[in-house]
Amino acid sequence: MSDRSSVAREAARLLYSGAAEEYIQAKEMAAASLGAKSTPSNYEVAIELDRLADEAEGGVRQRRLTEMRGKALALMRDLKGFSPRLIGSVWRGTARRGSDIDLVVLARSPSDLEAPLADYEIRERGEVNFKGGVHAYHLKIDLGGDEAEVVVRDPAEYEEERCDIYGDVKRGLTLAELERLLRTDPIRKFVPRRRSR
Repeated sequence: MSDRSSVAREAARLLYSGAAEEYIQAKEMAAASLGAKSTPSNYEVAIELDRLADEAEGGVRQRRLTEMRGKALALMRDLKGFSPRLIGSVWRGTARRGSDIDLVVLARSPSDLEAPLADYEIRERGEVNFKGGVHAYHLKIDLGGDEAEVVVRDPAEYEEERCDIYGDVKRGLTLAELERLLRTDPIRKFVPRRRSR
């Protein structure tokens, strides 16, 4: 196994166990513990992390993915007036133990979501800054054993972003696309075969 492969596997282990939260931190820790000079890409670590989660969780992981996509669908139906998109690991099909459901919705004001979310328990809300200087408002919602993070973006300022792990555009799934996926291929993965530029 090459240095890069060993570091990728160790970084994945650190992320999976919760010993590291960010890819950069996991790669630095793994390289230091293995005495390696080169570090893998985020993509290489993500592929190892997905493999590790499959080994550890087996068939339960696929059932959970289908369940989480079903919960995302129900929430997206309640938010259908705000062009909801499922993004993150539940979209990708790489959700693992501890993953949450990530949605992005378009609204001029977070208060527009109050009526459609009236029946949900909102655990957290507030403004957030993401990588690349993207400013948004987010809500963390309890979905009965799972948590959803809903990021509210202004329609006038929203544009699709590139994924810093896989390198492709974070396209996600619309409500209609998720409905179709759950009918036809509920455990499908949306991971490029190699990192996009």
